[in-house]
Amino acid sequence: MRFFGKLSHLPPRLAAGAYILNSGLSKRHADEEAAAGMHGMAAGTYPFLAGIEPKQFAKYLSTAEIALGAALLVPIIPAAIAGAGLVAFSGGLLGLYLATPGLREEGSIRPTQAGTPIAKDVWMFGIGAGLVLDSLESRENSAKKK
Repeated sequence: MRFFGKLSHLPPRLAAGAYILNSGLSKRHADEEAAAGMHGMAAGTYPFLAGIEPKQFAKYLSTAEIALGAALLVPIIPAAIAGAGLVAFSGGLLGLYLATPGLREEGSIRPTQAGTPIAKDVWMFGIGAGLVLDSLESRENSAKKK
C-alpha cells in the first residue's frame, strides 16, 4: 500500500490535517462563553443545531475536527476518503460564511474583515476537492491501462 496515494498529496494533507487537528484540540475544553459563541453562530445558520447544548456542541465540533485532522494525517486513510471529509467539513464552514450577515461585503462574496477568518476556509475546500478529483482520475487511468 502506498502512503498518501501520491507524493503530491503529502503537503496538502499535512498542512490541512495539522491545522484542523490543532483547531479541534484547542476547542476540546472550551469554556462556556467560547462554546456559546461557536454554537450561536452555527445554530444561526443551521437551525437543527439549536437543540444541542453549547458545551456539547463544542465537544462534538472538537471531536469532528480531531477525527478529520487525524484522517488527513494518517497515511493509510485513502485520499478520496480524507478529501471527501474535508470537502464536507469546509463546505459547512463556507455555508456559515455565506449565510451569516456581516461576514461578506454587501452584494458580494468578498469577505469583510470579520468574515476573513471563515472565508479563508475556502483553501480547505480546494484541498479536499483536489484530493477527491485526483483520486478519481487516478482510478480512471488505472482502469484504462487494464
